[in-house]
Amino acid sequence: MAEQTRTGVIRDYDMHAPSVRVGYGIILFLCAVMVVVALFPLVWVILAGFKDLREFVSSTRLLPASFDPKTYLTTWNQLGIAKNYLNSFLSVAGSVVCALLFNGLLGYGLGILKPKGSGAVKKLVMLSLLMPTTISIVPLFMNIQKVGLGNSFVPLWLSYGANAMYVILFVQFFESLPASILEASRIDGCSQLQVFFRIVLPLSKPICSVVAIFAVNAAWSDFLLPYLVLRGGELQTVMVRLFVFSTEQTVNEDAMMRSVVFSMIPPIILFFIFQKQLTENSVSVGIKG
Repeated sequence: MAEQTRTGVIRDYDMHAPSVRVGYGIILFLCAVMVVVALFPLVWVILAGFKDLREFVSSTRLLPASFDPKTYLTTWNQLGIAKNYLNSFLSVAGSVVCALLFNGLLGYGLGILKPKGSGAVKKLVMLSLLMPTTISIVPLFMNIQKVGLGNSFVPLWLSYGANAMYVILFVQFFESLPASILEASRIDGCSQLQVFFRIVLPLSKPICSVVAIFAVNAAWSDFLLPYLVLRGGELQTVMVRLFVFSTEQTVNEDAMMRSVVFSMIPPIILFFIFQKQLTENSVSVGIKG
């Protein structure tokens, strides 16, 4: 089997120079240090979950005295988080669909159609990026209650369907698409919506993947709006359930630590599944032409 040739900034023939080998070793060492620093909090939380309350409070050891999975099983049953997982998945799924559909349509109008007044709308969208999202919580919550959408996932979905950052990402990507392909589709008789769904979206898989990943991460970790909208209901997400669980008097520090681990499992699984697509799509989005 032929040896694979190294390509990139440092190639095989560069490794013959002692200075390059030393620099390459330093880079690998620094990367290893960064990996350890990044993974240590995650490993510490998982290992701390195996400790009981006495060991968790008094011991400074990283490794627990015993690895008993019953501790996690007990906290799982105490937390009753299985239903909250389903609620979070429904919230995330709807948020991703709305983030792609509504923001993509607005980006299509501002980046490709460009009707009269689109420049002013684009400036207003960018201006909204300067405003903290927390200042809109009160009027948003009041409007949600007035239209009777409390205890529903719909407000959570629509909030991600009106995201200025996603709109700007779509606009920048759509402006880089070849105009000849869009003109050819219109000559063939496609309507504007047909051009969007049949031509633009299939060509926009890289930016759609990036926006979907951002939406998944934001929707899963969102707490404030789901807490206000779904508080006290049967539709609580994982983050809301963890907060309610932490306020219960029967909860100890070790049980709370294990509950945090349950909230981290889905994002970690998604990262390992889609890490290749994430890096490839992020690079392709950053390169125009």
